[in-house]
Amino acid sequence: MIERFLKQTSFTSVEDYNKNLEFIIPENFNFAYDVMDAWAEEKPDGLALLWTNDQGEEIRATFKELKEQSDQAAAYLQSLGIGKNDPVMLILKRRYEWWVVMLALCKIGAIVIPATHMLTKKDIIYRNNRASVKAIICVDDAYVVSQIQAARADSPTVKQYITITDHGKPIPEGFHDYQSEWQKVPPFAKPAFVNENDDTMLMYFTSGTSGEPKMVAHDYLYAMGHLTTGVFWHNLHPGSLHLTVADTGWGKAVWGKFYGQWFAGATVFVFDHEKFNADTLLRQMEKYKVTSFCAPPTIYRFMIREDLSKYDLSSLEYCCTAGEALNPAVYEKFYEKTGIKMMEGFGQTETTMTLGTFPWMEPKPGSMGIPNAQYDIDLLRADGTPCEDGEKGEIVVRIGDRKPIGLFKGYYRDEEKTREAWHDGLYHTGDMAWRDEDGYYWFEGRIDDVIKSSGYRIGPFEVESALMTHPAVVECAITGVPDDIRGMVVKATVVLGKEWKDKAGDALVKELQQHVKKVTAPYKYPRIVEFVDELPKTISGKIRRVEIRNNDKVKVNSEK
Repeated sequence: MIERFLKQTSFTSVEDYNKNLEFIIPENFNFAYDVMDAWAEEKPDGLALLWTNDQGEEIRATFKELKEQSDQAAAYLQSLGIGKNDPVMLILKRRYEWWVVMLALCKIGAIVIPATHMLTKKDIIYRNNRASVKAIICVDDAYVVSQIQAARADSPTVKQYITITDHGKPIPEGFHDYQSEWQKVPPFAKPAFVNENDDTMLMYFTSGTSGEPKMVAHDYLYAMGHLTTGVFWHNLHPGSLHLTVADTGWGKAVWGKFYGQWFAGATVFVFDHEKFNADTLLRQMEKYKVTSFCAPPTIYRFMIREDLSKYDLSSLEYCCTAGEALNPAVYEKFYEKTGIKMMEGFGQTETTMTLGTFPWMEPKPGSMGIPNAQYDIDLLRADGTPCEDGEKGEIVVRIGDRKPIGLFKGYYRDEEKTREAWHDGLYHTGDMAWRDEDGYYWFEGRIDDVIKSSGYRIGPFEVESALMTHPAVVECAITGVPDDIRGMVVKATVVLGKEWKDKAGDALVKELQQHVKKVTAPYKYPRIVEFVDELPKTISGKIRRVEIRNNDKVKVNSEK
């Protein structure tokens, strides 16, 4: 399959990859037709999707079956008046139908907007009106349905409401019943024209670590941009059974459960569950013999606190991580327990993988890896000049004669925000890093997260990594607190392990402070330590440091 889209399909070194990665770009590329339907012809009985849930239900779908089901779903959506360029919001959790509907919408040229099931009425109204959403397809969840219904009066562009539920359950008033209707329409007829390469295929609302979410618009070549994600970073091939832990409302879902994995001809494994539990997840990996695994560092932090010797993970060949920077202590512990080296990657909702650790590289614990050859990556100082090795700067993408495959089109209906991030031939990621002498990049934090204390610039990640080497710490977040003398001081918000919770107090605070002083430069130690049961996070699992900072401001103001 990949030989249709790459001039060279295998690489043996960083130099080979950097020199010879070259895409073959067809006219009017469409992932659903050019990859998935092509697989349905080439290996119709190949297992494309293995879905199971926490009730023990199971669905196995071949490439042929996914073609047939997505064709029929496309015909159904057309019968409801949905077609080219119509924005359709999906709120489907991890329901099997998400994969079918994603392909169906691609086949009719509609714009898909995946969204989280945690949205409130206000969130839904905002998204409906900002994107002129025409239809919402949702899971039959009481909370989700209630919020959508509450938003209806203020969502004039939405014409169709469709719910996916189990047979026999009552359908919410004003909703179409997908399960009873989708197979009753005439067979699908492919539209005479579906898309051009630069048409909008997919939009994500950013996770909103600060401010209102922006609409990130991607064209049809965005899917092709993930070929390198699945084939080279995840190191997948036909026969791989790949599990990425990600909610379908998060961009990481198409990173790890859709495009790149099916370019590789691998089987996507889905575990549909309501609440994460490390033991339950490990049991699923053991039962189904998962060969490849990707998850944010948070998941690994909880996994390594289990007795991994209790699980048969002998089928597991390859592990990756992204979404937040990986603490070296987590890498080392996982390697010690499994013998598998985690391969870290970096990207954003606006990009595919821009930095990564590839199979032909030796990972450095805590490093994001090297630039993906499909992007021209650099580090810049505040004045716009390039950084030297070892110097901290902002990660940017240099734009040449044409936009790199995988980079977003812009922020939909927001030219000002687009110009702020993308100007003078550069896309500014807003993320800080430094580069070592071997070309590996090391994450420092968002520009807004960097703490300036007594003349020092302190990246939150370096302090978090130091704290994570203490056995008491499961998770932590480093933020800055205003200080009259130092400008800002470092604060640590810490989640303790179960066996340490009853030791929370002044003695443990001092112990953690001394620990950080020994692991990293003493001036970086947290002068304030707060113990909490959980950290505020986005749906994608990213720590919302801005929420911690805002809560601290409220506390300070209330004390004045």
